[in-house]
Amino acid sequence: MSLSVTDTALLSIALIDLAGIILWIGVCLHLAYTKMDLMLEHLKNCPAIMTRAPLRHGGPWGKLLLVGGISGIVTFPKFYLKRGEISSEDLANFPGPLKRKLVALQWSVICLLLVMISFGAAVKSGFL
Repeated sequence: MSLSVTDTALLSIALIDLAGIILWIGVCLHLAYTKMDLMLEHLKNCPAIMTRAPLRHGGPWGKLLLVGGISGIVTFPKFYLKRGEISSEDLANFPGPLKRKLVALQWSVICLLLVMISFGAAVKSGFL
């Protein structure tokens, strides 16, 4: 059985998306195990982070959730600043290279999930 060009392209997109999500998890876990103390030290005055800080003792899943939460907060700080859940001083003093990595991680997972959701919706609707 041979696949058509369309089927091959769709399969390639799905596999690349799945590989991207697995790579994203690996990068997040690497950051969690190597930079967690640095991230928490720079965000020690942020209630939104400190309420999530016990997740660091929750194994790989907890560390993944904590890095995801920190990257969301660093990427979209206005939402948390309005509610007083993060300190603007802590955010300003956060290391630039690490902040850029977290922002890139957040936007990449948003894009990967959008591709996966749109792919699933297209399959479910019978479009593909």
